[in-house]
Amino acid sequence: MQRFMYKYGWSYAFVLPSMATFTIFVLFPVLWAFVISFQDYSIVRGGTWVEPWYDNYVRAFTQQRGVFVIAIRNTLYYSFFTVVANIFIGLALASLIQPLANWLRTFYRSAYYLPAVTSAIVIGMTWSYIFNAQWGFANWLIGLFGFPPVRWLSDPNLALSSVTLSAVLTMPATAVVLFSAAMGSVPREYYEAAELDGAGPVQRWWNITLPLIKSTTLYLTVLYTIASFEVFERIYVMAPSGVGNSTQTIVMQIYQNAFHQFKFGIASAQAFVLFVMVAVLAVIQFRGLRSDVEY
Repeated sequence: MQRFMYKYGWSYAFVLPSMATFTIFVLFPVLWAFVISFQDYSIVRGGTWVEPWYDNYVRAFTQQRGVFVIAIRNTLYYSFFTVVANIFIGLALASLIQPLANWLRTFYRSAYYLPAVTSAIVIGMTWSYIFNAQWGFANWLIGLFGFPPVRWLSDPNLALSSVTLSAVLTMPATAVVLFSAAMGSVPREYYEAAELDGAGPVQRWWNITLPLIKSTTLYLTVLYTIASFEVFERIYVMAPSGVGNSTQTIVMQIYQNAFHQFKFGIASAQAFVLFVMVAVLAVIQFRGLRSDVEY
């Protein structure tokens, strides 16, 4: 043991601050939330175990006439369209800027990455102004074609679709940058050999580029899936009232149960339902998009 610490002690000393921070601010709160999910917890009087032990999980789905089920459905709807759109738009834009000169590729990567460093609150406020029913840009634009004003964020039938549209139309910054970098790392010899065999640009893109950037596609798909399931700021800013539960999402339900109604046990149970859903989807995505290709 002494020899081991003499040889590797400094290595552990260097990672100790990061591990301590992770343990105190991430690992311990997650484990404590798991314990609370089986309790009737109060900040003042502490927690008491519920009977039966799974009662909070049952109540998470059945309270308020099944609003949590609606929230899951809305989250799946939002996630499907935003993830698919971000992957395809990012892939298309990266493919378009890849043939450009180096300085132009750098310029476009920087320009497309700007939304990633912009506050989600600011982006949500901007889209709420665009979709304003009285003087928003969206109604002004469709008014040019003779269409009547639309209640984008106040109509229960349109509110969730409007929020989803705002996410789709926001540039997928990370996807553009990572896809562009992945395409740039593909050896040019593959393209030259395919060109000598008579393959056109579309054939080279389909048979060489797409298979060789599959690992990047997997990473971005998992990343965007997690982000879309955790959507909160955009919903909170654009439709804070919930519009008759039409824009309720899982994280919004967790927030309302924990910090509005102080039902920490139910909120913790919902948080772990979210964790299980994301984990299952991630496993499915890894099995469907994994690649053994190396170059």
